[in-house]
Amino acid sequence: MNKNIGFIGSGKMAQAIIGGILKSDLVNARQIIASAKTEKTLVDIKNRWDIQTRFSNSEAAEEADILFLAIKPDAHAAVIDEIKDCIQSHAIIITIAAGISLSFLEKSFGRKIKAVRSMPNTPSLVGEGMSVLSANESLSPEEMEDVIKIFSCIGRAAVMEEKMMDAIPAISGSSPAYAYMFIEALADGGVKAGLPRNQSYELAAQAILGAARMVLETGRHPAELKDEVCTPGGATIEAVAELERKGFRSAVMSAMEQCFEKTKALSRKNN
Repeated sequence: MNKNIGFIGSGKMAQAIIGGILKSDLVNARQIIASAKTEKTLVDIKNRWDIQTRFSNSEAAEEADILFLAIKPDAHAAVIDEIKDCIQSHAIIITIAAGISLSFLEKSFGRKIKAVRSMPNTPSLVGEGMSVLSANESLSPEEMEDVIKIFSCIGRAAVMEEKMMDAIPAISGSSPAYAYMFIEALADGGVKAGLPRNQSYELAAQAILGAARMVLETGRHPAELKDEVCTPGGATIEAVAELERKGFRSAVMSAMEQCFEKTKALSRKNN
């Protein structure tokens, strides 16, 4: 890709994307420009990847063909005001923050821009992320393909209508937290049954990883895969029945609903 990719903010998610881009050889290190709030962060990422670093957000913005706003939702207004007169007319602006809409980006820049709203998740740090993207009408199909290529460097990427974006944190943005709780609970159960703690974590985590890959790679319905584990009168169906009695599914769906409502409230606040 013959484009400069800029990052305003160089936190964990920005670093995950930078690392994924370079590991995939999508661009070379000299094509990445990043700014950060602290000199320590700039020194760290410079030493790690030998990318270009800038103390000024404006300098990072003006050199970028694709610019990531890797900042918190409440920092967008101030940062955009700082850089809006510096960005190139063809630049693609990508936000990775929950609740920041395409209309907010356009309104904040005060003119028509090429804007993408994205929602990656933390497994992007190990190249197993799930990112959902929504773009305004200013992007060409070729430009959107470039954006997809970037996010594909850190896992999978899907494009959806923006009206769906507030639901994304509940199902893929925040759900790794639910999965970690499930893995922890499985490990606790293993310890209760007499297994060593570290081995319990490994067994639980690999089982969840394997189950997820079965869904993604076979294309089969999760219920069908579940049924294959449940032999008649066996131990697994007893466990499944107990999860149903304890409201396992309804608890997960209720948690997702709470997450969705919170994200909608953030969207109203930030837009």
